[in-house]
This record gives sequence, C-alpha cells and structure tokens, in this order.
Amino acid sequence: MQFRQQALAKLQSPEELDLPVRFARPQGWLVLSVTVVVMAAASVWALTGSVASTVSAPAVLTHGEGSYILQSPAAGQVTAVLAKEGERLPAGSPVLKVRTTEGDAVVRTVAAGRITALAATIGQIISTGANVAAVEKVAGADDPLYATVYVPAENAASIPPGAPVDLTVQTVPSQEYGVLRGHVKSVDRAAQSAQAIAAFLGDSQLGEQFTEDGRPVAVLVRLDKSSATKSGYTWSSADGPPYALTSMTMATGSIRLADQRPVDWLLP
Repeated sequence: MQFRQQALAKLQSPEELDLPVRFARPQGWLVLSVTVVVMAAASVWALTGSVASTVSAPAVLTHGEGSYILQSPAAGQVTAVLAKEGERLPAGSPVLKVRTTEGDAVVRTVAAGRITALAATIGQIISTGANVAAVEKVAGADDPLYATVYVPAENAASIPPGAPVDLTVQTVPSQEYGVLRGHVKSVDRAAQSAQAIAAFLGDSQLGEQFTEDGRPVAVLVRLDKSSATKSGYTWSSADGPPYALTSMTMATGSIRLADQRPVDWLLP
C-alpha cells in the first residue's frame, strides 16, 4: 500500500508538468542522421553504380596469324633435315628430305614463317600425314606479338571490345617486372575445339590442355606498345624485363569484364 500511495502522489503532483518532453538525446539524433545518410548513399549507388569483375584464363603470346602443323606428304625414311628450329623461311622452302619407294621427296613449308618445332630426325621412319614441324606464320622480325587468351565460353559474352587485360608472363618474374598490359582486339563467336587450338598454335598438347574443362573461346589481345622498354611493350612497372619477348610463351590473362549493375543482383 505504501508504494501505491507514493505512485498516486507522484501522478497528482504538478511539479514537472511544465517540463518539455524529450524524445531523444543528441547522441541518438546523430546516429539516426548517419544511418539515413548511409542508406541514401547505398540506394543511389545501387541504382547508378556498377561493379567491376575480371576473368582469368590461360594465354599464349603469338603472332597474329598463329601457326600451322607441317605434315609429310609421303611415307618413308628421313634422310636429311634441311631447316633449324627458330629459322625464318619463305613459303615453299625445303624442311625435310624423305626417301620413299618411288624416290626422294621433299617436305616444304606451306606458308612463310618461323620453325618453332621439329618433330623429325634423320633416320626416322614416318608415315603419310605425319606431323614433322610446327611453323609460325610470321613474315618479318618486326611483326608485333599478340596474346590469345582462352576464356571459358560462359564469360565470353561479358568481354567488351577494348577491355583492359593484364598478362602475367611465365618467363617474366611479376614481383620484379610487373604484368604486361594489353587491350581486347576481338572475341571469337564460336568455342574452340582441341583440334582448332592445335591448328592455330601448332601444338596438339596445348589444344588438349586448354579444353580439359570444356571448349573455350579465343580472345585476341593487342599488346600495348612502348618505346621506353626493352621488350617494346608496356608493363605495370616502369621498365619491364630487360629482354625481348618471344612467341609461344605461356601466360595468364586477366580480362576486365563489362561493368555490372548491383541492382540487377537485388531484383528477382
């Protein structure tokens, strides 16, 4: 009863009736204001902002027209190897001499290029259609290098022309010299089979390697040139490596995909 009487007395007392009602402390208003600003900024970003993403895939430095596999037109025994690896030859140049049952036959280059691999040796018995050499289609020493990146097919549609590309070159320490810079020149419309990749690169093993997880799409990357570096191309470091790059060098390409709107992820 005592507590009840005290409570009733407090309610009947007019001493504090003229005091203003305090809805929130100043600290509370500050927290509320910050929350409103953050929510407003997040809403604006969701409607107008974008999210950048990248895709990484294996790449090969090549000349623009790629390579081809030279095959023997006749069966027999190799009696002479007339070309050397790394040698640049015009179209129709002799590469091998093969002794057949009908006499000697000469295996010649189909198109001008550089011998990147020889698969035949003197004394070897080869069959008709056997792979004897890989020839890169390059006319001159000053022909520019490109990078061919084999990206998963599901990412190809998100790669815009001119997208920036960073290439980690296998023969260049990235911690010291950085990455090679480039931009997307073109994106193939169709996925590549192992046979198509092998025909372009002149290497059947790479064709099998790049199609282990499915048929990829080939993305041709134009390397950014620079007269200030030894390699002649632009790197994330100032000077890049103190040596030139060679074709058929393996790399990993990181391609920036088209910006995506975050609101697309929120809407059903």
